[in-house]
Amino acid sequence: MTTSEFFTRRFLRPVLFFSFTVLLLSCRAKDRDCIRPGEIWPDNNGVHINAHGGGMLYYRGQYYWFGEDKSERSNAALKGVRCYSSKDLCHWKDEGIVLAVVEDEPAHELTKGCIIERPKVVYNKKTGTFVMWFHHELRWRGYSAARVGLAVSDKVTGPYRFIHSYRPNPGIWPENMSEEDKSLDMEEASRLESWTPEWLEAVRKGFFVIRDFEGGQMSRDMTVFVDDDSKAYHIYSSEENLTLHIAELSDDYQSHTGKYIRIIPAGHNEAPAIFKKDGRYFMITSGCTGWRPNAARLLTATSIWGPWEQKPNPWQGEQADISFDSQSTFIFPLAGKKDAFVFMADRWRPRNPSDGRYIWLPLEFEDGLPVLRWRDSWSPAKAFKK
Repeated sequence: MTTSEFFTRRFLRPVLFFSFTVLLLSCRAKDRDCIRPGEIWPDNNGVHINAHGGGMLYYRGQYYWFGEDKSERSNAALKGVRCYSSKDLCHWKDEGIVLAVVEDEPAHELTKGCIIERPKVVYNKKTGTFVMWFHHELRWRGYSAARVGLAVSDKVTGPYRFIHSYRPNPGIWPENMSEEDKSLDMEEASRLESWTPEWLEAVRKGFFVIRDFEGGQMSRDMTVFVDDDSKAYHIYSSEENLTLHIAELSDDYQSHTGKYIRIIPAGHNEAPAIFKKDGRYFMITSGCTGWRPNAARLLTATSIWGPWEQKPNPWQGEQADISFDSQSTFIFPLAGKKDAFVFMADRWRPRNPSDGRYIWLPLEFEDGLPVLRWRDSWSPAKAFKK
């Protein structure tokens, strides 16, 4: 035996075996607590998941996570909407771009460089169609278009076919807007100084609803919710982000029926995420401070059509006043578990958008209301044992 062989057998092999064992045990330990809020989350290719402002769809035993594919330097859509799939919410397979922007057609609504935010996909059992809704802004127009976009596919992983984008409910009044408010003196209201008590009162009465009545209501941050009876609703920040709207979707989920309401007028809410438990609706939103985080709001109702009531901030602990440096995007039930809900939020990185992190936490309940507490790591299997 040579000196080299002796060294390999006596020293190197045991060291390599020990290192491999430690690595294996470490990986298994990590799998047990596989969700680590705020950390890099690699996909099956070892690349940080790129699905910001996302939504979740559970279909035939798999979770599908749809989100904004962001670049290192721009929040504009340079590729489109990306999808990932998983059976356990821990290990994610990159399914690629499922709704692609249009190249070399500057006049196209979905041209490269437009804005695509908060994509949400729902499955329509009647038609067998996957329906995607998203906040859409036209290229070079900032956030002034304030539209909702629609795309459809026969397959959950696409490709999705872009239909159109528009402002919802043109020429239709909200169900809960009074006749008196519809007759607001617009000439007088338009002369009011912004953010004064008088101006806010005009907003509460429907100043922006009336202003946008003919062309349709503004639609920015949004989500889609399918109720127990399979009715679907588009929930979005409207009226210059000052008021949330809940709008009913058609039976095929591909258009608005014209029935909608206003929620917390002049409350300045965005980033809605909604779920239902024991016949009661819960919605977590944020305030409007751009890319900077703020204290979340909790709204509740016993009917989707309200009235909606605001409750205390559901976040508890250090940094609860900035929602653990994040903003809500979606809440989904854990498959096979009763009253088990996962809260999804984004930790934005405007200087390097693709590096944005994900804050996923299990929803807890106290006195009938949802509560969010920080966890360095957790697993769906352990968090919802009860």
